[in-house]
Amino acid sequence: MDRYPPIADHGLVGDLQTAALISSKGVVDWFAAPRFDSPSIFAALLDHDRGGHFRLAPVEHAPTCRQLYYPDSAVLVTRFMSEDGVGEVIDWMLPDNSKRASDRHTLIRAVRAVRGTVRFELDCRPRFDYGRADHQVTVDGQDAVFRAPGAALHLRALFPLHRSDRDVRGTVTLDAGQTSGVVMTSCGPDGEAPPPPTEARLTEQLWEAVDHWQTWVRQSNYRGRWPDAVHRSAITLKLLTYAPTGAPIAAATMGLPEQVGGERNWDYRFTWVRDASLSVRALLDLGFTEEASAYTRWLGDRIHDRLEMPGERLQIMYRVDGDPQLTEEILEHFEGYRGSYPVRAGNAAMDQLQLDIYGEALYAMAEGREIGVQAGYRGWKAAAKTLDWLADNWDRPDEGIWETRGGRKDFTFSRVMTWVAFDRGMRLAEEFSRPADIVRWRSTRDAVLKQIMERGWSEKERALVQHYDGDVLDASLLLIPRVGLLGPKDPAWLSTLDAMDRKLVSDSLVYRYDPAASPDGLRGSEGTFSLCTFLYVDALARAGRLRQARYAFDKMLTYANHVGLFAEEIGPSGEQLGNFPQAFTHLALIDAALALDEELDRAEGRTG
Repeated sequence: MDRYPPIADHGLVGDLQTAALISSKGVVDWFAAPRFDSPSIFAALLDHDRGGHFRLAPVEHAPTCRQLYYPDSAVLVTRFMSEDGVGEVIDWMLPDNSKRASDRHTLIRAVRAVRGTVRFELDCRPRFDYGRADHQVTVDGQDAVFRAPGAALHLRALFPLHRSDRDVRGTVTLDAGQTSGVVMTSCGPDGEAPPPPTEARLTEQLWEAVDHWQTWVRQSNYRGRWPDAVHRSAITLKLLTYAPTGAPIAAATMGLPEQVGGERNWDYRFTWVRDASLSVRALLDLGFTEEASAYTRWLGDRIHDRLEMPGERLQIMYRVDGDPQLTEEILEHFEGYRGSYPVRAGNAAMDQLQLDIYGEALYAMAEGREIGVQAGYRGWKAAAKTLDWLADNWDRPDEGIWETRGGRKDFTFSRVMTWVAFDRGMRLAEEFSRPADIVRWRSTRDAVLKQIMERGWSEKERALVQHYDGDVLDASLLLIPRVGLLGPKDPAWLSTLDAMDRKLVSDSLVYRYDPAASPDGLRGSEGTFSLCTFLYVDALARAGRLRQARYAFDKMLTYANHVGLFAEEIGPSGEQLGNFPQAFTHLALIDAALALDEELDRAEGRTG
């Protein structure tokens, strides 16, 4: 077995509070509990020897492995095919509809022989607290329990288990049509074991999970040209959302590299105000109003939290419960994915100044108005105070959207979203007749636009550029036509789009920027950014370049992994890089599909 499978060689299952990555070889090599941002229990993706894993697969090597989801669900099937037999491992977690935060989470792993006789082997090697905590294990027949400080992991199987040092192993032989399985429950140190599994109960729970997800997907009103990709992205966004608060995380993992062997290895298991706020429009367009409402309430609480405090009014990211403390540490005992060191837990970028977040926050509030997502008078007062504060504090250098560690600059995108903050704030105040200093907000909005067009424009490139002190292009500006700073066919915008075609696009894939031309304080390079490629499709569609937009979109879909998931980046050889799966990429896919559908329908005379 390869020590480190490709990042894309995984499916995702979850219960809306945590999630597991499972490789096409049947290995759980990432799982943290009780929350997405908790210390890991299985982290073989970050250190094969020290991280821990949970393998359930045929004993005999299967030359062909296939992984797929049950249609419109988060139930993952891993199929092993050989001349002697065909076996399946079916993985799922049951979403907690109560939406209460819990320290108890269950992964169900069913095995089935489809043809012939298949002997399955279980090998469970948990390593608690990122592999730093010792544990004790006891085995009694078909039951096992691992106990570590502050945590426990229960296994209850339909076949005998035995202890192997600190680990647990077991085998079961099935003939065609036979089913078995194991239930794994993580919980507090005194948590009870789950009920003993039965074949009938496993089957019942399987269909409960399938029905849950298919019922949820049926809420979607998407009727466009790419339903499979759009709905898989919607399910992925849902899997990456912490149900008790409605806060989505950026990705399920930490430490996966943007360049194999490099140092760009970050923890993405937190809620970025930017990413989450831009998701509101996509969720509403698909008909998922409950999810959009939950996030806007969470965001309103974050705005209100700091109203009377000195300093910034928003932090760029938070834990899923709203905790602003994300202290970064290096896990020195982990070697990192294929030697990509350091492995970081937590994220020091929490202290960065990124002024664009105020624009994304007001954008989310404005988009949510269509379904009555309002925070009430208390919420409006908080938003208005924030804009009054921003009117005094917007014109500062910051670290920018990409969280560079090379010093603060006057980033054009930060100014673009500052313009959005005042523009959307004015719209809300006027539409709902709310008290506001409209005159000042309008004056500030207009000053921001004037500054962008005068200082953010490069005559050399004939384009809006990354920051005011250079001529470097930046793909974040592809959001300009979506947020309305310039029209999608404005000459200045079309000239900027042409410049990006020349400098940032490689065979329809898009780089964020050129680190060599604009040093970001980090060594190494990176691949094309999947989010930016979908933003490019969106901008092309709005500009009326439909043939180019559709080509880029359809081609980008071919870079999805075998179950339709995207990591953060695409490497030089087409491999997926970075944390996986990345919510922002799937959000941008939905937005691009919606924009392209709308423009294609208009061109074909389907709208009136």
